[in-house]
Amino acid sequence: MAWRTLSAVGRTRESAGACNVRPPNVPLVIFMAATYRNPAAHDIAWWGLYSGGMRRLVLAFLIALFAMPAVAQVAGGDKVQARLIGEAGEVAPGGTLTVALEEVIRPTWHTYWVNPGEAGLPALIEWTLPPGWKTGPIEWPYPKLLPVPPLMDFGYEGTVWLLVPITVPADAKPGTLVTLKAHANLLVCQRVCIPEDHYFTLPVSVTDKPLPPYATTEEQFAAWRAKLPTPSPWHAIYQLRGGNVDLEIPAPALLAAAPKDMTFFPYNEGDIEDAVAQRTGAAHDGPVVRMQAGKSLAARKSLRGVVVLTSNDNSVQALEIDARKGTFPEPRFTQNEEGAEGSLLVAMLFAFLGGLILNLMPCVLPILAMKALALASKAHAEKSEAAREGFAYGAGAILSFVGLGLAVVLLREGGAQVGWGFQLQEPWAVAAFALLVFGVGLNLSGVFELSSGILAGDSLARKGGAAGAFFTGVLAVAVAAPCTAPFMAAALGYALTQSALLALLVFLSLGIGFALPFMLVGVMPGLLRFLPKPGGWMLRFKQLLAFPMYGAALWLVWVLEQEAGSTGLVAVLAAMILLAFAAWSWSTSREAGRGWRLAGALFAALGLLGAIAALIVIGTASAPSAAAAAHTETAGIPSEPYSDSKLSQYRAANRPVFVDATAAWCITCLVNERVALSGAAVHDAFAKKHIAYLLADWTNRDGSITALLQSHGRSGVPMYLYYTPGAADAQVLPQVLTEGEVLRVIGAP
Repeated sequence: MAWRTLSAVGRTRESAGACNVRPPNVPLVIFMAATYRNPAAHDIAWWGLYSGGMRRLVLAFLIALFAMPAVAQVAGGDKVQARLIGEAGEVAPGGTLTVALEEVIRPTWHTYWVNPGEAGLPALIEWTLPPGWKTGPIEWPYPKLLPVPPLMDFGYEGTVWLLVPITVPADAKPGTLVTLKAHANLLVCQRVCIPEDHYFTLPVSVTDKPLPPYATTEEQFAAWRAKLPTPSPWHAIYQLRGGNVDLEIPAPALLAAAPKDMTFFPYNEGDIEDAVAQRTGAAHDGPVVRMQAGKSLAARKSLRGVVVLTSNDNSVQALEIDARKGTFPEPRFTQNEEGAEGSLLVAMLFAFLGGLILNLMPCVLPILAMKALALASKAHAEKSEAAREGFAYGAGAILSFVGLGLAVVLLREGGAQVGWGFQLQEPWAVAAFALLVFGVGLNLSGVFELSSGILAGDSLARKGGAAGAFFTGVLAVAVAAPCTAPFMAAALGYALTQSALLALLVFLSLGIGFALPFMLVGVMPGLLRFLPKPGGWMLRFKQLLAFPMYGAALWLVWVLEQEAGSTGLVAVLAAMILLAFAAWSWSTSREAGRGWRLAGALFAALGLLGAIAALIVIGTASAPSAAAAAHTETAGIPSEPYSDSKLSQYRAANRPVFVDATAAWCITCLVNERVALSGAAVHDAFAKKHIAYLLADWTNRDGSITALLQSHGRSGVPMYLYYTPGAADAQVLPQVLTEGEVLRVIGAP
C-alpha cells in the first residue's frame, strides 16, 4: 500500500511540475517503523519521506500524531463519500472516455488540490486497466484557500469532481465489456487528518457506435469542465519588489471587467508564502495580485500556477499561467472583502490617534504658537464665540485633510505614484508654501493687516472671527503635511490601497484627531480660565510669533534649493522680496488719498505678478544631480543611493543592509537623523558590522522608492528598514527613532 502510494505521488507531482522524489532521511524511517501498525500514520509518513525537508518532516509527524487517536474515533464512517462516474457507458475503439472521481465531503472537512499548500496530500488514484488502456493525468478544478492557522492549505470543500481521461486502444474488440478498477487514497482534514482508501469498479462497453451520454450526465461533466483552468491567452509577467512578488496579467479587457478578487495558486511549493494574505490590485495594463515571495522563487525561471479571477457578479474564471520575469508600474491595490470592515475600523482608529499625536510633531510647532495666541485672545470672551471659532478651526483642518486625501486618490487613480507629502516633491509647491508662511510672518510683524489695526489687547480679543480660525486650521494642516506621526503610517498605507470612499474616511479620521484638541478647548470654556487676560502683552507676543514663521520659511527655502538648485533659490528669494513689497504698498496706502490708494494697489498687483512669475521660473528649474541627496549626509554614515539592484546585490552577498527612506522636506526625518543616527555609538556599530547604508531619498519623486514604501504598507517617509543576512524580509523600525532602538535592532552591544 505505502509503495503504491509513493509511486502514485511521484507521478502526480511530477506531472504538475512541483518537485522530485528525494532520498529518505533516518529520523523519518525510524518514525515509519514506529507507526507500522497504524495505517493512517504510516501512509502519511511515506508522504513525508517523499517530500523531504525539515518542515515537511515536522508537519508529517504532527499530522500522523493526531491521526493515530483519530482512527478509532472515526470508525463509524468515512468523511468522504466517493464514487466513479463515467461520462458514457460505451466507448469506441481508439476513443477517449472521461471518468470522474466524485468526492462528497462532509461539512467542515476538506481534501486537497494538486499542490496542497503548507500541509496535506493530494488525491492519489491507482488504476488497474485492461492491456492497452491508458490514463492521462488528473484534471484538477481550481481550488480555494483553506486557512488552518497558522497554515494555509489549497483544496476543496463540499463536492468536487476530479476528471481523468482514459484512452481506449484502437484494437479493442467491439462488443467487449471491460471493467475499470481504481483505488483512491484521500487525505481528508479538519482539526485532525484522516487518510481514507476507496476502491471502485466501473463497467464499460466497447462498441463501434457508442450511444451519446445522458443529458444530465453530460451537463454535470460540462459544469465541472468549466471549473478546470484554461491556458491563459495572455502572457503573464511577475516582478519582485522587496520581499513581495507582483503577478500581472497584461490584459486591458480583464482590467475593464474590474475583477473584485484575484487569487494565485502556485504549482511549485515554496514559490510564495502560502499563509500570507494576497492583495488584489491593478496596473495600467491589467489586474495584479501581490503575494509574499517564497524562498524558492528566486531560483526559478518562471512562476507557474493557476490564477482565479472573481468578477463583481461572482462569476469565476481560472487561468493557467506560466509567468516570466518582467517590469510594470507600481500597481494600485484594493482590499479583499474578507476582513475589510475590521481593517477599515482599525485604520480609522490609527488615523485618529496619529492626528492627535501630529499636533506634537516638530513640523507643527510653529503653528502651535499661533493657536495659543488665538486661545489667549478668546480666554475671557463670550463662550459662544470661543466655541464658534473652535469649530471653524476644526472645519478648516478637517476639510484640508480630506482635500489632501482626495488629491492623492485622484492622482493615483490617474496612474501617478504619489504618497503622503507628495505636494512637497514639486518645487513650485514648496515655493508657494514658503511664500504663504513668509506672508503670515509679515502679517504677524505688522507689515500689513487684513482688517483694522491692532491698537490694544481688547481690540485683539475681538479680532479674528470664524474666517480667521478656519484659515488657521488650513495653515496648520499645510505645515503638518511634511510629517507623519506614530500610527499614521499604517493608516495612510491602508488608505492608499482602498477605494476612494474608504480612503477618504481614513483621511477624515486623521483630520478629526488633528483638530479635536483645539475644538474641545472651544467648547469647554473652563479650560480657558487658566490663560492670562487679554492686554498689551498680546501685541508683543503676536509680533514674536512672526519669527517661528520666518524660520519655517527659511527651512522651505532650503528644501527648495535641494530640489531646484541655485536657480530655484534665487527665484524664491526674489518672490519673497516682491511679496513683501506688495504687502507694504497695499498696507501703507490704505489711509492715504484716493490717488495714493490706487497707486498702492497697482504696485501691490505688480509685486504679486512678479512673485507668480518667479513661481513659474521655479517650476521649470532643475537641481544638480547631487543636490537632492545633500541633506542625507547629516547622519555622517558612509552611504549609497538606494536602488532595487543595489539592495539585491548586498543581500545576495549576505551583508546586513539598513535602508533610510527620507526627504529634505520631512522634519521628522531630519530630527531622527540628528538624534538617532548621528551618534558615535551608531557609527561604530555600522562600521564593525559592515552594514550597508542605503539612502532612499524621496525629496523628489522617485517611482522605485514609492514602490519600496508601498511594499511595506507605507505612504510616506520616514521609513527605516533593516535586513539581517539571510532574512526573508526586513525589520521595520519605528517612525520616531532613538539611538537605543537603532542599536537594538542591528544587534549592537
